[in-house]
Amino acid sequence: MHLGVCYYPEHWPENKWESDARRMAEMGITRVRIAEFAWSRMEPEPGRYEWAWLDAAIATLSRHGLELVLGTPTAAPPKWLVDAHPDILPVRHDGGVLQFGSRRHYDISSPIYREHCARIVETMVRRYGDHPAVVAWQTDNELGCHDTLPTYTQAALQRFRQWLGQRYETIAALNASWGNVFWSMEYHSFDEIELPHRTPTDVNPAHALDFRRFQSEEVASFHALQADLIRRHAPGRDVLHNFMGFYAAFDHYAFARGPLDVAAWDSYPVPRTEVLPLPEAQKHRWARTGHPDVSAFSHDLYRGVGKGRMWVMEQQAGPVNWAPFNPVPQPGIVRLWTWEAFAHGAELVSYFRWRQCPFAQEQMHSGLNTPDDALSPGGREAAQVARELRNLALPADDLRCTRAPVALLFDYEAQWVVETQRHGADIDYQHIVFEWYSALRELGLDVDVVSARAEVGEYRLVVAPTLPILPPSVVEQIERGSSHWVFGPRTGSKSPAFAIPSQLPPGELQRVLPARVVAAESLRPSIRPALRFEEVDGCALRWRDHVEAGAATETIVRFDDGMPAVLRCHRVTYVAACFDQAVLHAVMANCVRAAGIQAMPMPEGLRLRRRGPLRMAINYGDRPQAVPASARAKFVLGGPVVGPVDVAAWIEED
Repeated sequence: MHLGVCYYPEHWPENKWESDARRMAEMGITRVRIAEFAWSRMEPEPGRYEWAWLDAAIATLSRHGLELVLGTPTAAPPKWLVDAHPDILPVRHDGGVLQFGSRRHYDISSPIYREHCARIVETMVRRYGDHPAVVAWQTDNELGCHDTLPTYTQAALQRFRQWLGQRYETIAALNASWGNVFWSMEYHSFDEIELPHRTPTDVNPAHALDFRRFQSEEVASFHALQADLIRRHAPGRDVLHNFMGFYAAFDHYAFARGPLDVAAWDSYPVPRTEVLPLPEAQKHRWARTGHPDVSAFSHDLYRGVGKGRMWVMEQQAGPVNWAPFNPVPQPGIVRLWTWEAFAHGAELVSYFRWRQCPFAQEQMHSGLNTPDDALSPGGREAAQVARELRNLALPADDLRCTRAPVALLFDYEAQWVVETQRHGADIDYQHIVFEWYSALRELGLDVDVVSARAEVGEYRLVVAPTLPILPPSVVEQIERGSSHWVFGPRTGSKSPAFAIPSQLPPGELQRVLPARVVAAESLRPSIRPALRFEEVDGCALRWRDHVEAGAATETIVRFDDGMPAVLRCHRVTYVAACFDQAVLHAVMANCVRAAGIQAMPMPEGLRLRRRGPLRMAINYGDRPQAVPASARAKFVLGGPVVGPVDVAAWIEED
């Protein structure tokens, strides 16, 4: 377990670099990310490179024993490149062209931009690829950030047409798949197809879904272009990208099937809680700490994306600048976030940033140091974690995450389907997924977030909060396995071509759960179908499927109006609506028991996580809580009562 920091030597006089590096090492930081936005300093004019400053920065940092993560600078193309090739600028859904003056002002589909990216990356990696202090390379930065995906450029259009030609081979096949007989949308050639935007009313959902699939592959190939050069000239170094929390504009699982060693992500719990579609009461309750499951969810997601290898590349260390409201985090929470990341399998937690920048767009974004070079409150907490890590003294081989009892199926295509056809103003795929994840975590369970196409036969419980396009492997695994499965509403509601299945939803799931969804409704806030489940009163919110159960399917509970709410056939359960928190928790607890898993309901704000022999309790709440440790437990952090905004870690002695 390592601590790191993001550092921008180009922002500071060179005479500060030495003391910065010395203080980093003294604090306990071991890894430093640099250079990911410095293209204009590397190549101030076309073809004229200036490496002396970066040579000196790398030498200074490595002289103090710091290992380096170099970022490729392609997230911020310089002005001369934009002026020479203005067609590299991205175009938004409304046709507006994004301009130079911040970052991410480029189109991933532009062949010209890809050529320049390959050139600067290869030049950079040839220079530093074998440097002994450079242990990893990050491609670009937060691909798709600032709503720059999808992009609607002419380059994207040309590549999309080629992609469609390869996928469908004939225009007749495309017309049939998309249902283009509707509204006379039929094409005579692939060259007639436009991008799915700026139409008088809804675009064809099949057209929109294919465009999202295409854009996802574009992101993966843009990363692979750079990663392949890094592999060639920097063998043995880790290749990573820093993904974002709750971001699904491209398929991260497909991305990771390419050249990627580590799934890193950027953790900002307080602003992320603010921008998620959570109830106002929850946003207020967790305004200074972040919701207890917001970071945990992304830790578990990216641990799966990275096939067990996950880093936090940017960890919030104080107030930030980009949410609607940006409160100062509660004392102790930066330390808690760090230990929570380690508990969920992080190999590295790297804070953003070393020193708060007093100029430009992020001057209100804090760091480990204030602009006058004093440690910030977050910096002092990071130093405390470093001291605690030195005292932990556990071999790395003992700290691998073991398989959780529960797998949660996550699907990027499900996000695109729901975005394309919400059918309700407040329907949000990741919100539904997060509610299920949080309910399981509140039962004291570890959860692995895995691809909907993953092999999950060894899990005792598999949950799919909603899976509109049902992968064939899911039903096949149910038929041959012994796991208990739980599916949420809208599952199996669409074919891969974005059409209603001929046998009605839930489609092929009917092989293991005989039932038909004969209608689906989105629920305005004033419509709340009521039910009582195992002595818990509650209601449906936002969405409800109207289900007719087959002869072999049992209706576990009905709404007060008689409609089935929860159905089960042997090991398969179908949840026909989005429920309020109380009923959802009761349903999840029922399914956990049915799967033979022992739950341990948590008090507000307390969460558990296991990493190898370490068991950790993470208390987001404002009251002390007793941890579920035995009398033989050996505590390596904290004790048997974990205080407010605090953590405890222990090993159960045999």
